[in-house]
Amino acid sequence: MDLGPYFAMSDAVRKVTVNLPSKSLAAAMRITGKGLTPTLVEGLLEIEKRAKRSALRNLKGKVRFELVLGETRR
Repeated sequence: MDLGPYFAMSDAVRKVTVNLPSKSLAAAMRITGKGLTPTLVEGLLEIEKRAKRSALRNLKGKVRFELVLGETRR
């Protein structure tokens, strides 16, 4: 099964059966402009991104960071 750019050849694929609200699924597919599987994969990837952003926000004030702008522009 070709799942497009979402998976590398080494990624395991799991087939699942789920009950989803029809209106929510239709809206998501309309928004992405993609089919069922790519829409669900995109949603799962977005959840991962959200968790990573949250983890980064939790580091606020805990990491010392110094930047000399003039040196970074070289």
